[in-house]
Amino acid sequence: MDKSKRSLLKPKRPFRRRLPPIQSGDRIDYRNISLMNRFLSEQGKILSRRRNKLTLKQQRLITIAIKQARILSLLPFRNNEKQFERAKGFRKKKK
Repeated sequence: MDKSKRSLLKPKRPFRRRLPPIQSGDRIDYRNISLMNRFLSEQGKILSRRRNKLTLKQQRLITIAIKQARILSLLPFRNNEKQFERAKGFRKKKK
């Protein structure tokens, strides 16, 4: 191969296979609350695909399952517990 053609090729990065966070036995379902809690932030927001290390299909299924669980009141829409704890600490007692 010519030197001129070598410069056009991208250098190959080593491929590192990561273990998926969802095992083969886990079902992505709105009733599986323990699985869905792994993909929610402390505020109750759905974490991004990059942070979860999920495939596109898995992320879509997780998102749909979380939204169904929220509608059926199995999961809260927002989690404001820490906000309320902070607000209680800053209040001054009136004498």
